[in-house]
Formats: sequence, structure tokens, C-alpha cells
Amino acid sequence: IINMLSFLLLYITSNLGYLDFNTLKELLGVTDGNLASHLKYLEKAGYLTYKKKFVGRKPNTNYTATTSGINAFKKHIHAIEKLLNSH
Repeated sequence: IINMLSFLLLYITSNLGYLDFNTLKELLGVTDGNLASHLKYLEKAGYLTYKKKFVGRKPNTNYTATTSGINAFKKHIHAIEKLLNSH
């Protein structure tokens, strides 16, 4: 996990399940472009997956963490805890 936004995306989608783009954007307070680039990075890493559907006539994409993403998130948390407990 390379930065705070990616970390937060994994935290949110690991705990809340599938969320759509606009909900994630609102929760995180980021721009469309910033969110899209982080989602794409996490998808390519195999940490997020998505489902596309239509709500009325509008496309709607929902994202959630994969098992690999959840494991990476837990590993990151464990590393932070280990660092904090070593001092």
C-alpha cells in the first residue's frame, strides 16, 4: 500500500463491502481524477474488484476489497503495530 488514500480505500472497502464511485469520493473528499487513479492502481495490484451495473439508464460501478487486498491491509496494519510497539 503506497499512500494514505490507497490505505483508506482498502480500509473502507474491507469493512463496508461494495461502494460506488460517488460514495467513495464523498467519504474521502477527493477529486474524480485522484480517486480514479488510486482505484485503477489498486485494481491492477489485485487489491480491489468491481461490479458494473445500471441504475436506471446510468452506469454505476461498485468497488470492494479482494482477499489479497484485505490481506495486504492487515499486513500493513501489523507492520504499523510492530513499529509502534518496538519503541
